[in-house]
Amino acid sequence: MTALITGSARGIGAAIALRLAKDGFDIAFNDVSEKSFEDNDIVDRVRALGVQAEVFIADVSKFEQCEDMTKAVKERFGTIDVLVNNAGITRDTLMVKMTPDMYDLVIAVNQKSVFNMMKLVCEIMRKQKHGHIINLASVTGLYGNPGQVNYAASKAAIIGMTKTVAKEYGSRGITCNAVAPGFIHTPMTDQLTEEQKQRMLSQIAMKRYGEPEEIASVVSFLASEDSSYVTGQVIEISGGLSM
Repeated sequence: MTALITGSARGIGAAIALRLAKDGFDIAFNDVSEKSFEDNDIVDRVRALGVQAEVFIADVSKFEQCEDMTKAVKERFGTIDVLVNNAGITRDTLMVKMTPDMYDLVIAVNQKSVFNMMKLVCEIMRKQKHGHIINLASVTGLYGNPGQVNYAASKAAIIGMTKTVAKEYGSRGITCNAVAPGFIHTPMTDQLTEEQKQRMLSQIAMKRYGEPEEIASVVSFLASEDSSYVTGQVIEISGGLSM
């Protein structure tokens, strides 16, 4: 069994790679640059679990690079059983200050990449007659967030795409679901001011940030046969942010 995870050098993507490796999946890592894996032991940690792991460099916002990567992963591992669309960026500012380039870049990396990868991998899964796709959405795509009109648009689009692909490919043995993380403890949240952190925490019922491993555990379920009758769903992982 093979899992291909985009944007998996660090953060939530790396946590997902490690958890799926523990579940017995060979791991196809992806990131946009080799530098993402420098001074980073995630590939070695995965291999230490007794599974195979390889790095595939590609800018997933570019269809041709996704095509080359998907072909290489299939040739290397023989199958692609799980696709996790995790790659994403932010370019945050209020809309009045947001440039068209800032908007277009976030849409390309966050949302167009999901189209690219699903289009290519669904064809492999269709021939295999099985597969699980998990897309990383966000609570921002559900509820909006000031300063993130580009990010919110990309993540809301992913939710619609997830439900559509679930309907198109359900009869082919392919499930397609999304997870919508809330405020997760990552290097990005470490850069927030104490005032920003407290304002965010005040909105969360559990009064703490989530951990990348808590996202990975839900992805693990959606990548397993335990979720064989679950498709087209968006699972919010936010510690009660929306309540």
